[in-house]
Amino acid sequence: MALTVGFIGLGTMGLPMARHIVNRGFRIKLYARRAEVFETRAKSIVEQGATPCMNLSDVATDVDVIVTNVTGTDDVEGVLLGEGGAASFAKPDTLFIDHSTIDPARTTEISQRLYTLGMDFVDAPVSGGVWASEEGRLIVMQGGSEEACARANEIINCYAKTITRVGTAGHGQIAKLSNQIAQTITIQGVAECLTFAKKLGADPDAVFQAIKDGMGGSQMMSLMAPKMIAEDFDAGIEARLHAKDVGIAHETALNQTLSLPCLEFINRQYKTIMEQDLGMRDSSILFDLLKQIEPN
Repeated sequence: MALTVGFIGLGTMGLPMARHIVNRGFRIKLYARRAEVFETRAKSIVEQGATPCMNLSDVATDVDVIVTNVTGTDDVEGVLLGEGGAASFAKPDTLFIDHSTIDPARTTEISQRLYTLGMDFVDAPVSGGVWASEEGRLIVMQGGSEEACARANEIINCYAKTITRVGTAGHGQIAKLSNQIAQTITIQGVAECLTFAKKLGADPDAVFQAIKDGMGGSQMMSLMAPKMIAEDFDAGIEARLHAKDVGIAHETALNQTLSLPCLEFINRQYKTIMEQDLGMRDSSILFDLLKQIEPN
């Protein structure tokens, strides 16, 4: 018998993931706080047979798996374990899969609280962006027991290119934050190399073409350099999302008394972006921000 899935978080990443689940033949309930979501963005999935739900009790009742893809740690804890949260209505042995990027320590706490209720939890943050979600080619990093991760994969395979179990609950978040550290520092590096080339009188696009396939090149350079060169900061990857993730990584590092100078600098850069109300712009806005930094 096919599993029944409850899905919470119909944003730009979550909605395509839910669509892939429907396309694989699973029964699915969709949760949204506003009815217009089911009449607009999620209309086609509802027409395919998904059940719209306006409250957490409906989406969590009589399902085998509950998937969440929301913004922050408080959001995850609230929709799952807050007053009237999904866990209040879920049956024993329900599997929770969370694709959000949140605090690792609190992820472990959420897992433990669900375990005491007789439920399983897998933290499974993703990488790849909206296009990978649309194409069902997300990179998934898992934390959870081997048994829980194996159960989760029946659903995650609907929209993942690769799935790697990193360790127990919370370790998926550690992997995702590690990814975000490398990713955002790389964006800063691309911004600096293009700023350097431009200041010395070279054509930044010619420099990009010369180095993109060399050892300094990367997927992130190929994505961000053209936007920086064109000074096109319309959002592909919204800076506010990187700011959130970098902030979590920075706070986690501080709690572990880790000195990570590049992370500290990029965290300050993203704080500046947010202070200047640029969070809805693309993360390539780091290039523009360099104009504000006075040389020592």
